[in-house]
Amino acid sequence: MVKRVLGVALVVVAFAACTKTPPPAPADKSGFGSEAPTSRPSGGGGDSSAFRSIYFDFDQSDLSAESRSILQANADYLKSNSGVSITIEGNCDERGSAEYNLALGKRRAEAAYKYLADLGIDTSRMTTVSYGKERPAVEGHNELAWAKNRRDDFKVR
Repeated sequence: MVKRVLGVALVVVAFAACTKTPPPAPADKSGFGSEAPTSRPSGGGGDSSAFRSIYFDFDQSDLSAESRSILQANADYLKSNSGVSITIEGNCDERGSAEYNLALGKRRAEAAYKYLADLGIDTSRMTTVSYGKERPAVEGHNELAWAKNRRDDFKVR
């Protein structure tokens, strides 16, 4: 009887071990975590990797001098590749409500859109979307990760 009970207990433990979720991957010691893939198939004949993302300060949608310089380079590419159209994706860090971050991401994408339009890019070649905090580039819960997630990405459509 004892052998039978021990045998059943061993089978139960073995099955329980098989259904256990694997432990999470070890955290990156740099504080950034791992970068999520950002490339998606494009249909406009352009290459999304030709565009650099721009970054924002906490709770801001104003363009920094560095962001304006990057947008100038992005505009130069668009001027040289007239068949390319883009979507400007506004993103936020994980802090704040989903609704607030969607609105902030929209303001960020619209700031880049307006600046590119002011540089002479036809607005029919650009669209905006806000993902709020739903598409982090970097997983993490610290300022280093949050700074990488407060951004606009530029995707060829």
